Amino acid sequence: MTSSIAVQERKFHFISGLPRSGSTLLSGILLQNPRFHAGMSSPVASLCNAVLGQVSASSEFASVVSRDKRRALLRGLFDSYYQDAGREVVFDTSRSWCARMPLVRDLFPEAKVIACVRSVAWIMDSFERLYRANPYEHTRLFGSAGARGTVTSRLEGLGQHDGTVGHPWAALREAFYGEHASSLLLVDYELLARAPAKVMPLIYDFLGEPHFEHDFDNVDYDAEEFDTRLGAPGLHKVRARVEYKPRQTIIPPDLFDRFNKMSFWTDTAGSAANVIAPQSAQQGKQA
Repeated sequence: MTSSIAVQERKFHFISGLPRSGSTLLSGILLQNPRFHAGMSSPVASLCNAVLGQVSASSEFASVVSRDKRRALLRGLFDSYYQDAGREVVFDTSRSWCARMPLVRDLFPEAKVIACVRSVAWIMDSFERLYRANPYEHTRLFGSAGARGTVTSRLEGLGQHDGTVGHPWAALREAFYGEHASSLLLVDYELLARAPAKVMPLIYDFLGEPHFEHDFDNVDYDAEEFDTRLGAPGLHKVRARVEYKPRQTIIPPDLFDRFNKMSFWTDTAGSAANVIAPQSAQQGKQA
């Protein structure tokens, strides 16, 4: 039975971090473990925000919904949404979890947050390639026709504080330097793609889960219908074989240099976060 896992026995962890940085790849790998449920971004984080908007200070109902009741309502969202997951460990994915670390820690004290990261310059390059590969689409990744006009406007729009890249970046920085950083693990996309057999055991150790032998030549994940509706075909498609393919950037050098300086996690001074990244880039502790 798909509902055989008792609610109180199910464990929750979270996948967050930056877009185009391997979260879908990581989910595809984790799914090979029969104990794990993982996938692309879910609506649970948005549902939590919507419920809080109806019962907290901005609402007329705030006075009749106690803090404990609010907590129970939000916990109930997780239990209801994943009631048919049928697996012991659930990974919920959302870019916004890094900005809600106090909430995550209160709802699930033992939960861990895995944040996928990558040079912001290469994230921008990836989005630009996706845009150019679909010249007959007005993708919803950009808010207006003006924002889609040139490579400069596209990348600057993505990097705005409320943009597709800018908001997750700010949320990650908040979590990285925050009081709950010890429950956060940053995983570098390039290292995961180059050496998955070395990275995955470190992730399992961080989660406190027994190791599992993954098949890195047969990872399968796609969300074709979702990506098509977004106007970004291929956004969540994962190649079967986990490998890193170096390439030349297609964005102007000045833009690449500017965004390349945004990788704050390469220096872990002042943070209790755990980081899995190339040794040469690290000045602090490794996971």
